Amino acid sequence: MRALVISGGGSKGAFAGGVAQYLMQELHHEYDIFVGTSTGSLMISHLALQKVQKIKEIYTSVNPRDIFSIRPFEIKKGKYGGKEIGIDHFSVLRNFLRGSKTFGESHNLRKLIRRTLTEPEFDELKASTKDVVVTVSNLSLNQVEYKSINDFSYTDFCDWIWISCNYVPFMSLVLKDGCEYADGGFGSMVPIEEALNRGATAVDVIVLETEVTYYNRLPSRNPFSLLTNMHAYMLDRVEKQNIRIGKFVAGNKDAILNFYYTPTVLTTNSLIFEKKKMAQWWESGYNYAKLKNAELNEIKAMDK
Repeated sequence: MRALVISGGGSKGAFAGGVAQYLMQELHHEYDIFVGTSTGSLMISHLALQKVQKIKEIYTSVNPRDIFSIRPFEIKKGKYGGKEIGIDHFSVLRNFLRGSKTFGESHNLRKLIRRTLTEPEFDELKASTKDVVVTVSNLSLNQVEYKSINDFSYTDFCDWIWISCNYVPFMSLVLKDGCEYADGGFGSMVPIEEALNRGATAVDVIVLETEVTYYNRLPSRNPFSLLTNMHAYMLDRVEKQNIRIGKFVAGNKDAILNFYYTPTVLTTNSLIFEKKKMAQWWESGYNYAKLKNAELNEIKAMDK
């Protein structure tokens, strides 16, 4: 059984889409299992349906208004030439006055998910033999949970996809089934182990970070940039632990892991959604997968 695993990474998901497109359309990889975290969970249903062009159009046209019903930050030009986020004090204050526990809300993303993954598509996927699994963090029970399409109705599964992407405290904290849930990446950024536990013997893993750390973060400019830096640090630790565990489990199960990292640092803030850049990242992902597989083929030819 072959599995596709896509890590979390916000707007960098566009790169993962390009890699997946090459693997599916050029190498003709057919997957039995799809496991995603956060942005990965947004993609896997469409990939399982072979609707690559549809998810590409979504990822290369999305903007912050499609994600946030209340956006807690504003994007400013940074002192050192890049872009940084600053607090939108009015939006944050309004959200707190509404009784929210988070700085912002992402109900528009939930609407986008329901518009783009239709109920007939859900029924088609559920009737197939493919297992589509999204990762969520149960904050109340302090555990990671994996939600398979086979176990839920259309409405519930759309909710789990949405919950998997909710980067708290910037996005919505969701109360479901009596528990508080948030972004799956807080507990399982790269869910390789889950794919292996579901029977995968070969796994293509798309990791939306560089394999080696190439940069030092700029000093925090405000409380929001401090929070995003802290989150990035913790998620980086979770990611590396997931990969180590995945490699260990794969070794015990004689499973094959194929890793696709981003070759360069795409962005230091994956909450910023820019259409032009995301279109470029999609093409970069496709070209990177093409180049990597060409190099692997050359090595195999030399070994013979």
